[in-house]
This record gives sequence, structure tokens and C-alpha cells, in this order.
Amino acid sequence: MANLLRISEPVSLALHAAALLARRKEGRIANHQIAGALAVSEHHLAKVMQQLAKVALVDSTRGPGGGFQLKRPASQITLLEIYEAVEGPLGTAECLLPRQVCDGTQCMVGELVHSVHQHVREYLARTTLADLAGRFTLVSL
Repeated sequence: MANLLRISEPVSLALHAAALLARRKEGRIANHQIAGALAVSEHHLAKVMQQLAKVALVDSTRGPGGGFQLKRPASQITLLEIYEAVEGPLGTAECLLPRQVCDGTQCMVGELVHSVHQHVREYLARTTLADLAGRFTLVSL
């Protein structure tokens, strides 16, 4: 059951990086600093951050003194916004098989799948970046 809920690596990077930005009271954080704090590839992180910048969740500045900062207060950014910036719309619950083999009216685990999907959607929609930022402590930054 450890894999019941899968969050892609890019979404996880986006959530963690945005939470770091939310914890910073002022100023920008350079991509290499975020990558170092999260122990991830700078190149991979830069791609994720570009996606957040594209939908105006973060502001990006190049050069000395550059880096990333949130465009809005963390209390006004939901985790669903971050998720969808990276993965696209969350969508609906689907059949667990690669190809649907039943008519869907009496799915073996359909109620569970729909319930988990709805719970995840509601959690992401109601939880703000400010909520998330206060829940973890990094070793260093």
C-alpha cells in the first residue's frame, strides 16, 4: 500500500522548493541553493521552477543576486495550484487497470479509488503553501 498515492518527482520538487521560498521572509533564493538544500539536480530543479514561473507562482531573476521568490503570499497559493502547474489538471479517478474491463457500475475498488481521489483533491485545494511551509524543518539552507 506504500504506492497507493503517487506524487511525481517534479511535483514533489515543486512543493518542496515552493515551501522553501515561503519560509524566506525576503529576498530571492538561487536555484543552486534550493537544489543543494533538497539534494537534487540543479538542472532538473530549474525545469520545475520554470514551470512555476510560467504560471506566475514564482518570479525568476537571472544574474548576480538573482533567484526565485513567490509572486503572491504563501497563504494565497494552494498546493493544488502547484500540482497543476507541473502536472496539469488533476483530472478524475480512473480505472486501476491499463484498460477498463468492466462496465464500471460495480467496480471492485471503485468506491475506494473515488474516495481517495476526492480526499486528495480536497486536501490539495484547501492546504496553502503557508500551511506546508510551517510543517517541516530542513537540515540546512
